[in-house]
Amino acid sequence: MICITLPDGSERRYEQPVSVQQVAVDIGPGLAKAALAARVDQRLVDLQYVLDRDARLSLITARDEDGLEILRHSCAHLLAMAVKELYPTAQVTIGPVIENGFYYDFAYERPFTPEDLETIEKRMHELATTDYPISRRELPRDQAITYFETLGEHYKAKLIGEIPAGETLSLYRQGDFEDLCRGPHVPGTGRLQAFKLTKVAGAYWRGDAKNAALQRIYGTCWASTKELKAYLTRLEEAGKRDHRKLGAQLDLFHFEDTAPGSVFWHPKGWTLFQNLLGYMRKRQDEAGYVEINTPDVMDRSLWETSGHWFNYRENMFTTTTEDERIFALKPMNCPGAVALFARGLKSYRELPLRMAEFGKVHRYEPSGALHGLLRVRHFTQDDAHIFCTLQQMREECTRTIELVFAIYRDFGFNDVSVKLSTRPESRIGSDETWDLLEGALYGALKRLGIDYRLNPGEGAFYGPKLEFVLRDAIGRDWQCGTLQVDLNLPERFDVHYIDEQGERQRPVMLHRALFGSLERFIGILIEQYSGDFPLWLTPQQAVVLNISEGQSDYAHKVVKALKGAGLRASADLRNEKIGYKIREHTLQKVPYLLVIGEKEKENATVAVRTRRGEALGTMPLETLLERLQLEARLPCAASEAATC
Repeated sequence: MICITLPDGSERRYEQPVSVQQVAVDIGPGLAKAALAARVDQRLVDLQYVLDRDARLSLITARDEDGLEILRHSCAHLLAMAVKELYPTAQVTIGPVIENGFYYDFAYERPFTPEDLETIEKRMHELATTDYPISRRELPRDQAITYFETLGEHYKAKLIGEIPAGETLSLYRQGDFEDLCRGPHVPGTGRLQAFKLTKVAGAYWRGDAKNAALQRIYGTCWASTKELKAYLTRLEEAGKRDHRKLGAQLDLFHFEDTAPGSVFWHPKGWTLFQNLLGYMRKRQDEAGYVEINTPDVMDRSLWETSGHWFNYRENMFTTTTEDERIFALKPMNCPGAVALFARGLKSYRELPLRMAEFGKVHRYEPSGALHGLLRVRHFTQDDAHIFCTLQQMREECTRTIELVFAIYRDFGFNDVSVKLSTRPESRIGSDETWDLLEGALYGALKRLGIDYRLNPGEGAFYGPKLEFVLRDAIGRDWQCGTLQVDLNLPERFDVHYIDEQGERQRPVMLHRALFGSLERFIGILIEQYSGDFPLWLTPQQAVVLNISEGQSDYAHKVVKALKGAGLRASADLRNEKIGYKIREHTLQKVPYLLVIGEKEKENATVAVRTRRGEALGTMPLETLLERLQLEARLPCAASEAATC
């Protein structure tokens, strides 16, 4: 008898081998209809997979995370099938699942146009309606190479040629189209209904600009039409909030080819940047941090000691001086912080020592990966390195996690998830050390009652880490802050502290960033607020608009009073109609527009409008100052509101 154990612990027994599909039918017709694939003893398989021994079985539907990925992968094959039918000379290359969708790269003699995408998508829907069954077969590697060469699919043959000889490969067929794939796939094309092609872009074979140019068609696929429409609505809203467009509209920053991946901050953008720095300095001061600063350029030997030279070299900018010394622009702040800690002996009484640094770091990112403020080569990290004892490690992890959540709440991010990334294959340090460090993070999360997602093997080469993921106002996720626990760098740099018995002990080093990159966090904030920043953060808090030249002197007095109250304000005294000036500054998203005419001048008042077009009426200048000062205070988490 073959015993199949289901997720609820119940068992089903069969006298002979049975397919996953048949087990689903036995459980119930509803589940059989909804099932897309299955997990057998942790292995993902198709519904046609035959169970010939005892196993644990979990059926996968479109509501499962794995199910959505299978839908998207199957949709990539549907895209390739449609392209091959419409453009037979096109060659298929690779078509992976990506966040919220999929893409497929094609080699074709001319660029695909938006009209082509419409035609391809229409054909995809026709193929889905036909509901071609999807079947799997296996071929030895060399036979698979010959097969795809015969079809004229030379890129696919090259891919297979990179697989070790003797391997058996799986192929999936739907109608007359067959593609190399490890699977699994949905049982038929009819399961693919809620999808849309979104754009076409350039790409290179194997992602290398030295190779042949390809065309990449992107698409999205969802479990239902309702979810697809919701995603497309989010996509449309994201386009309106694009930080690159808003950055230009609000005159915050720009980029140039003379410094690819580096930001040119305009006065308003730099004010926004400094506002964030001021906020974080206040937060860190209250949490017991001291601020430091370390050099941007350091000798190669430091990076060899830290391990970055051997694990991160391809992402580092380096230079060689006339005396043949090799230096590197720092890609991370950690080694500088260790060097500073190592200066002079430290006592256990000085620990925990929380050293914060707004350090400029430089990382070589491929040109194709650069994306406005969200992916740059030169950026500022709100780094901190906490040196503590083993006994203090879990408490410091707990304090840091609490600070992270409190800060995100201040910016309106109340939906925060946590990923715990554990030891990677390429790492430094013993398994015993990694057990200790991972245990500290597990323990802190458990103590705070915070759920987390485990990412096995995704830790840094020197220690495990927590990643904090924010969900923004339109439902997108952003990975921002990190917390890493490290005993390896203190060991590599041989740093110590003196304990109660006068003995040398190795400190634990916590690496912590809350915003992550200030540049990236500003890009996220621009899109989170759609440029409508809260008053404390916005670069310009108020602008004074005169109706005629006769109110110029009074306008200057109002601006002086606003600045004297600690507010950021200016006057627009141009000889333009007041309606024009109001529209212009509304588009600039200035929170408060203060209009003054002769009546306001005589009564020492201002007529107040908001950027949303609300008329708040006329009020005495002193009343306005009190209101704006209260609103412009730095935020604090709800739990600290009474004392902030």
